[in-house]
Amino acid sequence: MALFRRKTTKVVRRGDAREERKVRTVDGKTVTVRRFQEPASAEPAEAAAKQDTRQQTKTQARSPGQQRSRGSGSAKKSTPKSNAGRSGGKSGGGKQTGTAKKTSGAQKTSGAQKTSGAQKTSGAQKTSGAQKNGGERSQSNRRSSGRSRPKGSGQRSERSQTPERSRRRTHLEVVPPPETAKKQMLVRSSKHQTQIVVLEGPVLVEHYVAREDQRSLVGNVYVGKVRNVLPGMEAAFVDFGEGKNGVLYAGDVNYDDAEIEGKRPRIEMVLKPGDAVLVQVVKDAMGKKGARLTNQISLAGRYLVLAPDADVRGISRRLPDDERRRLREIVAEVRPKGMGVIVRTAAEGASREDIKSDIERLLELWKDIEAKKDRQAPALIYQEPPLELRVIREHFTSDFKRLLIDSQSTYDRVVDYLQGTEAELVGKVSLYEDELPIFERFHVEDQLRKALDRRVWLPSGGHIVIDRTEALTVIDVNTGRFVGHSNLEQTVLQNNLEAAEEIARQLRLRDIGGIIVIDFIDMEIAKNRDAVLLKFREQLAKDKTRTQVFDVSNLGLVEMTRKNVSAGLLESFSEVCPRCSGRGVLLHEDAATHGKPVPANPSDKPDKSDKPDKSDKSDKSEKTA
Repeated sequence: MALFRRKTTKVVRRGDAREERKVRTVDGKTVTVRRFQEPASAEPAEAAAKQDTRQQTKTQARSPGQQRSRGSGSAKKSTPKSNAGRSGGKSGGGKQTGTAKKTSGAQKTSGAQKTSGAQKTSGAQKTSGAQKNGGERSQSNRRSSGRSRPKGSGQRSERSQTPERSRRRTHLEVVPPPETAKKQMLVRSSKHQTQIVVLEGPVLVEHYVAREDQRSLVGNVYVGKVRNVLPGMEAAFVDFGEGKNGVLYAGDVNYDDAEIEGKRPRIEMVLKPGDAVLVQVVKDAMGKKGARLTNQISLAGRYLVLAPDADVRGISRRLPDDERRRLREIVAEVRPKGMGVIVRTAAEGASREDIKSDIERLLELWKDIEAKKDRQAPALIYQEPPLELRVIREHFTSDFKRLLIDSQSTYDRVVDYLQGTEAELVGKVSLYEDELPIFERFHVEDQLRKALDRRVWLPSGGHIVIDRTEALTVIDVNTGRFVGHSNLEQTVLQNNLEAAEEIARQLRLRDIGGIIVIDFIDMEIAKNRDAVLLKFREQLAKDKTRTQVFDVSNLGLVEMTRKNVSAGLLESFSEVCPRCSGRGVLLHEDAATHGKPVPANPSDKPDKSDKPDKSDKSDKSEKTA
């Protein structure tokens, strides 16, 4: 094990050593003997001898000059003080001719030999011996690495030394959300769409939209017909009457209905093409992918979620511990036998009668679904309420200041719903009747316009860039115009803290889901990195959509996931550019294949074959791409 022990070369310099001078007479001539000794903190001679014995393999790799200097140093250590004068005098008389100048030459060969050899060992760190004893060298490298710090350089070598479990630890504990300004909800209804926004003070944080030509199917229950079963994918494609076939994975099949005991069977043993199956939409169709379905039905109410086919229990972790204990006792009394109940955050402060009445409404709904499940497939047997009622059911609680609605019919539906579920919130609902449009009155239009942009500016002058790809979303953090005041580390820290808060808001506002990778600016100090992650998690705690954040990776990236349920803000109000097919670039295939010159400005001088009609406004779409 001596090969793996870390040793540091000991250098005794004239400034550190203690000098002894003695004048002696040798053969009738006066000789001055100068002797240098190590300071009191040096190791004893016996310990040094043991180190030399243990490191025989290391000394073989040292240069001959270094070995000689180490050997002379150890020999000097083993000389007793009582014989130092006599041995020094004899050697001086035997090797020198008695002059003072020759004595100084002896100093170089005897006393200063160790110093010069040690200087070679410490100063010439390019030798193999100094590299092996590189404790001082590694510290100097760490100090020098902080002088210039391009993005992703100095910090990543330091992160690579952290343990794997701390570096890739996922965030499991619940971070309480910080105090926010008074929240208010605005509803704008029109013939073709309904928009709902949530404001925290004057800041827009959430947006929901339901269009007549593009409605969300999440929560709807259908009787579907199995079209195809793929054992290799462990999934089945189900026709549920809504365009594309939905995907039903093996993990979402309710095997209790199949009455099969023992080990869970494969999906092809339970489902066959042509079978009728009861399914619920859990994720809308996106792009070329169909909707995701489940055979395990769950019905959402105001205070809880009822799972008729699963004996599960759960309470929102956002609630305080005392409230969780109180609700757990209530649910244990009123829960239907054999059914699962998950208590929501909105149940805070709800009485036993409120919980019981919510369960009774969901039980009546489940009985109605069971009565219709024998219909001919495909068929819709339960449809979720309109968007405004779903958002109010999920989000509108007592911490909201008010709810403003600009449509009389929508206002009546909301009031009727709240009177049957939580009557004390009816007083916070108002009908907006001003001439100025409601979104313009609260400056929502400007904030929505910025939310559709790729770049978002930070208060200090920095900015973040959000790019969507097929597999994930990438967010890059930049200082931009922000140059700071004191030093680089503080400048980067302030910029990252502002970016962490803004990124959490943009994820909620744009409803970005799936895998998200964030490239914060590198920070040298671990405490600053922890502060940025804590700030980010605190802001994400306001988001009711499930998120999971990991620690900083080896490459300085923060990886996270956010539950993806429906299309986001950008997907709802955009379409693929017909000119570039969504790539954002104009291709010059003739230049690549036939060697034709690339036009200097393709938008001004398009080819005749690519010249668009005046009516399709391709210039505008090209600019957007």
